[in-house]
Amino acid sequence: MSPSLFSLQNKTILLTGGAGLYGRGLAAMLAQTGATLILAARDVAKLQVVANEETAKGHKVFAESLDQGDEASVIALHERIVAKFGPLHGLVNNAVLRPMKGANGDAEQFAESMRVNATGVMLMHRHFGRTMAEAGRGSIVNIGSIQGMIGPSYELYTGTNMGDMPPDYFFHKGGMENLTRFYAALYGPQSVRVNNLAPGGFFNNQPEPFLTRYCEHTMLGRMADDSDLGGAVIFLLSDASRYITGVNLPVDGGYTAK
Repeated sequence: MSPSLFSLQNKTILLTGGAGLYGRGLAAMLAQTGATLILAARDVAKLQVVANEETAKGHKVFAESLDQGDEASVIALHERIVAKFGPLHGLVNNAVLRPMKGANGDAEQFAESMRVNATGVMLMHRHFGRTMAEAGRGSIVNIGSIQGMIGPSYELYTGTNMGDMPPDYFFHKGGMENLTRFYAALYGPQSVRVNNLAPGGFFNNQPEPFLTRYCEHTMLGRMADDSDLGGAVIFLLSDASRYITGVNLPVDGGYTAK
């Protein structure tokens, strides 16, 4: 099998987010593939720091402004990218807004979450996916969550003071899984593939009781680190996965399989 099957060399990839918990690790791994990588989010200053760090290593990384919940901003980004690079080869929908902090958060916070995390993700598929379809190729990878597949595990949080779990995250991550299937069906005839990744918990110096309980629940006995998601994303963006679409892939150390 040719290693070129997994190559992203000479491809243009857009990663929304890029400076956050998942995004920084994804940015580093995607930059190493030889792709032209565009990072997009509201805080361009943070993204520019990432772009500068990766450019200093010899990678091709650019920072762009995007308010995912504003269609005009999505359209403007699309126009800038197509004018400079042509239709994307790959899109990674990683950006997420977390306005709700618990089960009793305001309804306005839930609505704001849907504006960005539901409507906004749909707009990314609509505008960027459409030009990929017109070009007759491309791959969209959505970064969902195992929380879109399962209910909350309140027992993990007992005695940790980590706060409450918000309903919006479970709602829009569950919706992302089926939105993936919708666009996989819509764009499939034009050879555009759409898949969803469902990451498990990410190590972020959580309290010890939570870490112990969580790790005991996974088959691999640990939480994810910043290099665990990139391989699956690169695979789904590459020609090695050219017959895979509409799939929800848990990347969770076996959490949902146990």
